[in-house]
Amino acid sequence: MKRSRFNRRRMMSGLGSGVFAAGSGWLPRIAAAAKVAGGKDRNCILLWMAGGPSQLDTFDMKPDHANGGPIKPIQTNVPGIFFSEHLGRLSGHADSLAIMRGLTTKEGDHGRGTVLMRTGHAPGGPVAYPSIGCSLSKELGRGAAELPDYVSVAPGPFSRLALRPGFLGPKYAATSVMARPAGEDGYPKLDVDYLQRDPGVDDNRNAERLRLWESMQKRFRQGRPSGNVIAHDTVYESAIRMLQSDAREAFDLSGEPAGIRESYGKTAFGQGCLLARRLVERGVSVVEVSSGNGLGWDTHADNFARVKTLSEELDLGWATLMQDLRDRGLLETTTILWAGEFGRTPIINATGGRDHYPQAFSCVLAGGGIAGGQTHGQTSEDGSEVTDGQMNQQDLLATLCAALGVDPWTENVAEGGRPIAIAEGDVIDEVLL
Repeated sequence: MKRSRFNRRRMMSGLGSGVFAAGSGWLPRIAAAAKVAGGKDRNCILLWMAGGPSQLDTFDMKPDHANGGPIKPIQTNVPGIFFSEHLGRLSGHADSLAIMRGLTTKEGDHGRGTVLMRTGHAPGGPVAYPSIGCSLSKELGRGAAELPDYVSVAPGPFSRLALRPGFLGPKYAATSVMARPAGEDGYPKLDVDYLQRDPGVDDNRNAERLRLWESMQKRFRQGRPSGNVIAHDTVYESAIRMLQSDAREAFDLSGEPAGIRESYGKTAFGQGCLLARRLVERGVSVVEVSSGNGLGWDTHADNFARVKTLSEELDLGWATLMQDLRDRGLLETTTILWAGEFGRTPIINATGGRDHYPQAFSCVLAGGGIAGGQTHGQTSEDGSEVTDGQMNQQDLLATLCAALGVDPWTENVAEGGRPIAIAEGDVIDEVLL
């Protein structure tokens, strides 16, 4: 297994001897990724499986062991790689996926595990670390665009805790899109609350409100020229700019052709994947779509029936997203990460479920910058431990950064002037183009 690690000490010691250029194998990859497809902007889509998906019933199946359960494996379009039978559509895109089977962490709690996987750090310390989505939107964002640089679709309760921008400040916070119950057309409603003006506020009244706000803000800023005040003002100005522009139409899925919209499935996740494509197409750098309606993948009981339903929703939404991005020439500039806060136990419990298991689980990288058609890492015959290609959450985030053309050791300054890298892990070279 080939990994690359780089830090400031290594740079300083290697500059004089030439080691720096030879020993940082992923740096040329980052440069190449940053210029992919003629210098087009790069995008990231995070497919978040809230609750912790079962690796043994999706991407790391053990059909010849008692721990494997009743779900059958199927051959993908890459010889020797097998997925769950409930991921039939996605199996046709395996040549664009890198299945990471050696992930391991030390957090088996939903809240703590979610924060760990999103930030790279366990919660509770003195530093408020930003979500990886916030960090990437800062590096990849267009800034002046009418749409936000980071959008989270249907975040669950634990996801909202992990979406915080931390020491980066509110300027880089995610804009949340909430999922509402299905309407008469059978589709769940996805909307951003502040994009909907109250029915009692007409154009004239709204203009007066804005003038009053701008006047008050101007006086407030003059007396308090701090970074927090400026960041707060920037967030409000961005929201107002989007509210007054045509960009908000990106969130209106009714504008999609009926056949395309239906192809994603009539679920919040499926429609969230469609929204992700629309947002990426319009220049949003980072989009996150959650599956599981809270903690749906937390399958302590009736695991196999629940995983079947969830996998079918996942399969329809994700596979259609892959094809739609490919057809529109966006897949090579869009990197996708599929992950949850941990995996599930190999041993099936007394209620036919699987419990929390961070010791050995899977995630998937796909699309732009990723050398698909492979698996990386391996677990034991019973699925209980990683036997090859072990990686942790920092390694995953560093590899994601590298695939997007972002140096994972890019530093941001936290409270007290402390420089902190986006991700401090090893880049897994084998899964990068």
